[in-house]
Amino acid sequence: MNKTLLFFFLLIIYLSGCIHLDINSTEEVKIQNNLSDEDSFENNMALLNQEPIAKKYDLSFDINAVPNKYPEMIPYFDKYGEVFGIPFFATRGVTDDKLLHAMNIMAQYLDNDEDGIPDNQLVVEELLNQEVGMILFSNENEAENSQVWESDAPMDRYQELYSSETIITGSRFDASLEEIFHLITDKGYEGVYPSVFGEFPGSELAKLMDNARGGHFSNEGIIIEDGDRYTIAVPSSYPSTAWYTYDDKSCRYDCMNTEYIYWAMTSILGAQENRCNDISHEWKLCTKEKVKNQDPGIYNLLTNPEYGFPSNLPDGSYGR
Repeated sequence: MNKTLLFFFLLIIYLSGCIHLDINSTEEVKIQNNLSDEDSFENNMALLNQEPIAKKYDLSFDINAVPNKYPEMIPYFDKYGEVFGIPFFATRGVTDDKLLHAMNIMAQYLDNDEDGIPDNQLVVEELLNQEVGMILFSNENEAENSQVWESDAPMDRYQELYSSETIITGSRFDASLEEIFHLITDKGYEGVYPSVFGEFPGSELAKLMDNARGGHFSNEGIIIEDGDRYTIAVPSSYPSTAWYTYDDKSCRYDCMNTEYIYWAMTSILGAQENRCNDISHEWKLCTKEKVKNQDPGIYNLLTNPEYGFPSNLPDGSYGR
């Protein structure tokens, strides 16, 4: 059978309704055999143009033992929870209220209007596809002494958070606001929108960061830490006009992007307005108005409804 005949043969089969189409990977639509060829074709084209069906996610905040689907994590973590399918692992030293607080912060970041549906479903799907999650230790010492780092567990997928820095009430800053947001932007937003939120030179985020730091600094020397070599992204001194002046030399260029978007987002949400003096050596735009007036590019990016960033600061009380 030549190619022309094969083409017309397949076309006839298609129009007769024998082929099934996958629509948005959520349901299979069958072409009805009792329709005319013309009606069948038009019907299928209409279905292809439909909006994607919103996926439903379980959100229970239950705390259980680590499930068997994570055998490599069971020897090292005692508690487990999920937020829209994203796993949280915690040691015995992490109290239930701290674990629940962190899970609530994640839920509020991803579903800021708290209607049970993620505000940016693509970002949640990217986090699930990359199989990333949070790991909670009681403190830094427990984390450093954990044998999990020498195990077969894929620790590069997980973002650390310490119970000692997870603050439910009080005047101390709640570090869960930072560490959980890092995971969301590093793995979620960069994965879905690399040209916009990519943590590499040339992305829209990186260009805005370079402007905030007063120049492009990505190869300022080499530092060796714990046997690993890092390219320094911190200049010998920042220009006096810079308002983002993070100075941790172990933080490479991608890390600088991570910290920049965190500072901007939490300042817009009001988390930094009472910490202006404490953080001025790293970040000078500690309020929403300062970000809007001095760094309008990042302000417009993070308040663009297309990307589904939060408009209210998470407080750990999802649904309450």
